[in-house]
Amino acid sequence: MNITSKIYYSANNLPIGWSALVKHDIFLQAHYLKALEEASPNNIRLFYVGVFNEDRLVGVAIVQRVQLYLKDMFRKTQVSCIREFFKDIVSKILKGNILVVGNLTHTGQHGVFFNREDISQSAYLESVFSALENIKKEIKEKQNKKIRAIMFKDYFLNDGIHTEKSFFNSHKLYKVSVQPNMIMKIRPEWKVFDNYIANKTKKYRGRYKRAKKKLGTITCHELDLEAIKNNATKLHGLYLNVSNNAKFNTFLLPENHFYSLKFHLKENFKVFGYYLNNRLVGFFTLILNNKDLETYFLGYDSEHQYANQLYLNMLYRMANYGIDNAFSAIVYARTAMEIKSSVGARPEAMAVYMKHTNNFVNGLLKQIFRLMNPKQDWKERHPFKQID
Repeated sequence: MNITSKIYYSANNLPIGWSALVKHDIFLQAHYLKALEEASPNNIRLFYVGVFNEDRLVGVAIVQRVQLYLKDMFRKTQVSCIREFFKDIVSKILKGNILVVGNLTHTGQHGVFFNREDISQSAYLESVFSALENIKKEIKEKQNKKIRAIMFKDYFLNDGIHTEKSFFNSHKLYKVSVQPNMIMKIRPEWKVFDNYIANKTKKYRGRYKRAKKKLGTITCHELDLEAIKNNATKLHGLYLNVSNNAKFNTFLLPENHFYSLKFHLKENFKVFGYYLNNRLVGFFTLILNNKDLETYFLGYDSEHQYANQLYLNMLYRMANYGIDNAFSAIVYARTAMEIKSSVGARPEAMAVYMKHTNNFVNGLLKQIFRLMNPKQDWKERHPFKQID
């Protein structure tokens, strides 16, 4: 057995068999990677790793080089002087370049895959790590930039990767908990959306009716490729309304992002716009990933968010689409956990593995990451008559 890895710098040059190997996950397929490459945040660059057994492709990995400047990305919020001082220290420690094995622009494990019949997990991970070392060396030699940290991103707690303790220990990668992924599994009895509503308790049926009423004369329509192109600036502005209010952000999407995804993914990417008197006041996006419906970025006019409960109505509309189109699950992603649980999503715990190139800082990494990813106190809601 001769295990090797090769680094690719463009989705146009991926080896034969790449997309066939990862047909289960659209986020690893060439057409999605082309879309992301063409409309990536300006602080993210993509690398693609192919793992080979002899000359046969047996595994892949997505690696993102992220230029991270945390002081600019912590949003201005009311915090104590001590906490503000700590943020400044964290910014100095972690600012610069990191390598992420995975996709920073989307929640979930969409960065690694290998064929277990052709390669062991430990051999695969060692091969990926070897490629990371080569990428680090190349960035240092060609750009004189040092990689400050490495991250293996977003693994559910039942993922087989957690059995590889010797690998993570030998490379000094720490396991760190992150916010959960909010997922709603579609029940077999939900043949249509009305079944889902009927399955709710009286309290949450009432909440749905009030939200729908508050929408008033706002209507929702799907946007085709031409409409996305014509509304690119408006869509981006609505997205920024939401993104700029986040306490912490590692990137900003460029204006052509949604057009690029629609162009490459076609019917597997959906944009739904909310209109009031023919004016676009909100939107959400979906990615159809085989039997999983993945919610993606959204945006709204702040004036109508609370008055018309735009966000809650969007969550219901996502559920409607997922149920009526027979998906197995709706992946609502992380953030806003309480309101997502109110429509039926359940938290699925996740973890990442991280290391800093400075050994002293690496020992403090768990505490540092806690500030980057603050624990949120929230109450899980149970909107259905029967709890799973």
